[in-house]
Amino acid sequence: MRSLRSGSSALFRAAAFCIVLPGLAAGLLASVASSAQAAAVLEERKLPMRFTWVACEPNCRGWIGAVGIVTGDTVRDFDEFSKGRDLTDATVVLDSSGGSVNDAITMGRRWRKLGLRTTVGITVDLQSTSGVMKPAVVPQAYCESMCVFLLLAGKTRYVAEESLVRVHQIWMGDRADDPKAASYTANDLMIVERDIGRLAQYTFDMGGTGDLLSLSLSVPPWDDLHRLTEAELKLTNLVTSHSVGDVLPEPREQEAPVASLVPKSVQDRFVSGPENENTPVASAPVVSSTKSTKTAEASVPTGGVASAPSGK
Repeated sequence: MRSLRSGSSALFRAAAFCIVLPGLAAGLLASVASSAQAAAVLEERKLPMRFTWVACEPNCRGWIGAVGIVTGDTVRDFDEFSKGRDLTDATVVLDSSGGSVNDAITMGRRWRKLGLRTTVGITVDLQSTSGVMKPAVVPQAYCESMCVFLLLAGKTRYVAEESLVRVHQIWMGDRADDPKAASYTANDLMIVERDIGRLAQYTFDMGGTGDLLSLSLSVPPWDDLHRLTEAELKLTNLVTSHSVGDVLPEPREQEAPVASLVPKSVQDRFVSGPENENTPVASAPVVSSTKSTKTAEASVPTGGVASAPSGK
């Protein structure tokens, strides 16, 4: 969790969640912190997804922070995280570049079964008017590739205007560096077709529309990711509400955040996780601790730079 200690934007404080007012997002991005902080932010996006429980009692119940890429260990890690916690109807705050298709589908079904709500954001510490540091969520975050399908898993889904929700095709992870020059076997094509079918079934099960698949599968891995517009978020049914109060209770008070947030600017690579222990290895892992297997993954094109969120 990051600490913010200067600035004057208003903040929603709610019984189960806190989020910076959308109109004040530019204030948090006005100044960039040190290069060391920026590197830390990028490193988090390269690491396997981690889950944290953000407690904010007595004024709110708290929420789940989900940061990083989905790997073969993510489902197991979430199960461990869930032990001893009543997560029913909790909110998941996503900041992710995606990851393994099959593991994201499994994770999404877990979340829907628990009745979780979803949104996009970054958890930070904000200093209240009384000088007390309190957890909050700012919407300047990314939900890319398979993260979009995790967002779809929420029974209630809210996306602030400042959040970037971006899509593209799934692809063979070990050939994402130069997909045009790579060679492919019939078995490789079978894997991609198989995973597209599984993703389609999942999309409809979660209440998404065919437009989400159409938009995603229209963007090849060598092109920049496509940021979904407000109209497309509605069309795909990724957003079920435009009210923060539908993923958290109405705000009880306002607080003042007090610094600046490091915006994310670089698209990172990520790997797919195993569908099962018997699946042959194919993808090149980003980190040595990440298991990787022969399954399609939604990988970010090389060399692109994500633009900073902008108002409509």
